[in-house]
Amino acid sequence: MNAPAIKPASMFQQIGGEEPLRRLVNAFYDIVETHPDGEPVHKLHLEGFGVAHLREAQFEFLCGFLGGPRYYAERMGHSNLRQMHAHVAIGQAEVVSWLRCMVHAIEATGIPTDVGVRLMQHFTRAAEALKNRD
Repeated sequence: MNAPAIKPASMFQQIGGEEPLRRLVNAFYDIVETHPDGEPVHKLHLEGFGVAHLREAQFEFLCGFLGGPRYYAERMGHSNLRQMHAHVAIGQAEVVSWLRCMVHAIEATGIPTDVGVRLMQHFTRAAEALKNRD
């Protein structure tokens, strides 16, 4: 008899679920607001609605993006990342800023290195796909 295939743990499960993800998102936005690496991303948010509402929206989105509960899609009716960012001018400086801030946040929250590397692979693909200007 064949053993059932073991489904690999989602990234959501690998980081430990909702509480560690919430800590990651809060650390990320703390860094965006205070670290020089976050300036390009922070500037974009100041031109929009600010950072406060983004903490919850990003937490909700990342839950589903990483294989956990799909809170954002349930609330908004979709989780199309390009659609969410279509109104935002995103170039290489913003991509690099976002990714650097996320690296800092991963380090600050103590996510294991191997999990952090895999997270950054997902985040890098997504961030690069959002570029819509030179």
